[in-house]
Amino acid sequence: MEYSDAEFGTRRIFSRGDLIGSGLTGHAITEAVRSAELIRVRRDHYALPGTDRHTVEAVRVGGRLTCISAARELGIFVFDSRFTHLHVERSASRLRNPGQRRLPLSAGQRDGVTVHWWPLIDTADGTEYCVGARDALAHIIRCQTANFALAALDTALHDGKIQTSDLPEIFAAVPAKHSGLQLQIDARADAGQETVLRRLIVDAGMRCHIQVWIPGVGRVDMVVEECVVLEADSQAHHKSWDEHVRDRTRDRRLAELHYVSLRVLYQDIMFHPEGVVRAVRELVQICRNGSTRA
Repeated sequence: MEYSDAEFGTRRIFSRGDLIGSGLTGHAITEAVRSAELIRVRRDHYALPGTDRHTVEAVRVGGRLTCISAARELGIFVFDSRFTHLHVERSASRLRNPGQRRLPLSAGQRDGVTVHWWPLIDTADGTEYCVGARDALAHIIRCQTANFALAALDTALHDGKIQTSDLPEIFAAVPAKHSGLQLQIDARADAGQETVLRRLIVDAGMRCHIQVWIPGVGRVDMVVEECVVLEADSQAHHKSWDEHVRDRTRDRRLAELHYVSLRVLYQDIMFHPEGVVRAVRELVQICRNGSTRA
């Protein structure tokens, strides 16, 4: 038995009524589950093989993707989305274990799944298996570290997932202790790792300007202490030779203008932040000791 796009489109979760409406009989549904052509996620809810694990876990529990799982679904920057984060209404009942639909949900058997119970800004926003962008971001602010939450906010604004006018509503939905984060948002950042790098530099007490235009070079990710140019490289090992040539040419032109440049890999920004800060401090010191711009 095969299911075409004409029948189901891009949907991932189907009710029994959906399947009956598409022409399947109850017997055919049972046989499709037995032959692994359909997955019975929970009572009266089915998925096609290959459906995203996070979506399956959210529906099996009885909720919707939120926080970093919803951000991943919506194309908003997240650092680590290995584990499912889902939202459940406080009035929800018959919640199931994320791995076993026959078992009730318990605090000790969740396989890394995080359940968020906080009220939603707009229960009608999003889809049947994922909350809307405003609620995903509000939950990220509550759940994740400040720098990663800021990166999600920056990229959501930069990519048009939310508007500036949405920010007051988002921050009204989180505890007041997070209010200072709103003042740090900068939608000019092209990518989440740029935001994290920016905050590492600022938190270390160094001055930083982002998306700076340098004549003869073009736009650079950031300039630290007026002399060190930082570029956040997330895909350097995937670049073509032409892209390498372009980057090396930019580095040469920056040197001609008496800038010191450093390309910082995503892995270093996320996993070796102390080393990144030390390296930038050393370069700034080199500039101040006589190799500064003319």
